Amino acid sequence: MLKIEIPVDDALKRINFIFKNNEILTECIKNHEGFSILGESFGPFEKGKRYKIRYFAALPFIERNVLTISVDEKCDDRDIQRFAVNEVNIGEVLTKQEDPYFLTKLKEYRVIMEKNVNERKIPKIDLDRYNSYTSNYIDNRLIKILKLSKTDISLDEEKKLTNSENILFKIVSKIIRNWRKYFTSN
Repeated sequence: MLKIEIPVDDALKRINFIFKNNEILTECIKNHEGFSILGESFGPFEKGKRYKIRYFAALPFIERNVLTISVDEKCDDRDIQRFAVNEVNIGEVLTKQEDPYFLTKLKEYRVIMEKNVNERKIPKIDLDRYNSYTSNYIDNRLIKILKLSKTDISLDEEKKLTNSENILFKIVSKIIRNWRKYFTSN
């Protein structure tokens, strides 16, 4: 039977698209009258108030210093350090991320951190740490996913994978099973 498979980069771009259409919690740091485009209104925004808005719609306001990501939503170098250390300390078991788009969130929030570094709002060392901790976190997760891909995964373990990790797991486990089967069968 012919099986249609989506290339990994296309699948990851779809996950990123879905993430950008999810709502995030923001805080207004500067009054703005807002605007309407294609029948959809964004704003007005009042300084000090919080707004739930889709990420793609919030991004232009974040770039123009009207909105900022709420403390409840943020993920900076200290947050990712906590996740990375926790992933190491837990041993060979994957930790469960509550946000299925966590890795995508890290990728997207890096853009905001880069903007803040360029505008000298945060020191470059914070971005360097963010990148380092993110790499460490991803590398530790990759090692665990590779180990899992050699076995039949339980439903509980599968629930611990983020959306993007699930794509990787399916591809890697299929390759490993086929490779192993080649050498263990006649």
